[in-house]
Amino acid sequence: MVIVSICSAQDSSTIDYKLRKQIVVGGNVAAYSGTMIGLYSLWYKDYPFEKFHFFNDNKQWLQMDKVGHSFSCYYEGVAGIEMMKWAGYSKKQYSIIGGSFGFLIQTGVEVLDGFSTGWGASHGDIAANTVGSGLAISQSLLWDEQRIWMKYYYSASQYPQHRPNALGSNLPERMLKDYNAQTYWLSANVKSFMKKDSKWPAWLNVAAGYGADGMVGGTDNTFISDDIEYDYRSIFKRSRQFYLSPDIDLTRIKTKRKGVRALLVVANCIKFPMPALEYHTNEGIRAHWIHF
Repeated sequence: MVIVSICSAQDSSTIDYKLRKQIVVGGNVAAYSGTMIGLYSLWYKDYPFEKFHFFNDNKQWLQMDKVGHSFSCYYEGVAGIEMMKWAGYSKKQYSIIGGSFGFLIQTGVEVLDGFSTGWGASHGDIAANTVGSGLAISQSLLWDEQRIWMKYYYSASQYPQHRPNALGSNLPERMLKDYNAQTYWLSANVKSFMKKDSKWPAWLNVAAGYGADGMVGGTDNTFISDDIEYDYRSIFKRSRQFYLSPDIDLTRIKTKRKGVRALLVVANCIKFPMPALEYHTNEGIRAHWIHF
């Protein structure tokens, strides 16, 4: 693999970095292999394989699934960057190789999809994977930090009860599958773009969000389940929501405790509840005292 050949270049100055490189490379190769084998066993083995093919799903779910792909690749890339930085790789190496972790993981899934008769590889998914990884990589190369974070929030919707097999029958499933309940944000740290003597609070961000609702089907609100055709088009109106809101960058909170620091970085993927201005494509502009 490319990762193995590049990451095998060791920093001979310290034994500790040599060991760290071995841990990072070995751990990631084992984790990647295990993930692909597990996905095949649990998801793909019951479907025959055929010639590699693509499936166009770009119009489904008002593109919320594509934003979700970008979000996953972004955070997998941020994690890869931090791992390779810890192992002592150069800025260019940990930015490009580490930041590509998400793309490699998610695109590996697309390859399995492409050979399966039950699915197909998606151009849109691959493009979204590239955007998420690119956001992590470009910021690491430019600033050696993440100034613009992708964030997520889940707020339960009414729609899974109408189609639990597609939108989730329990909370963990709904957090992943119910695109009506998800909001994704780009949260920019304003202070990091200003002069050092600026009085703007270092932890105060400005965030732009995107969400959608009214969806019980991929491209429209019709679907077939157990040989019964359902039509919700006259009941639920599909819509998009765009948001503007302040946010808190938890990574800017100073602490000397590494454990607390790690928790703040992990928690920073969640949008902090703050006032928000919303534009709803069906209902116009709305203001919220608190929104996620």
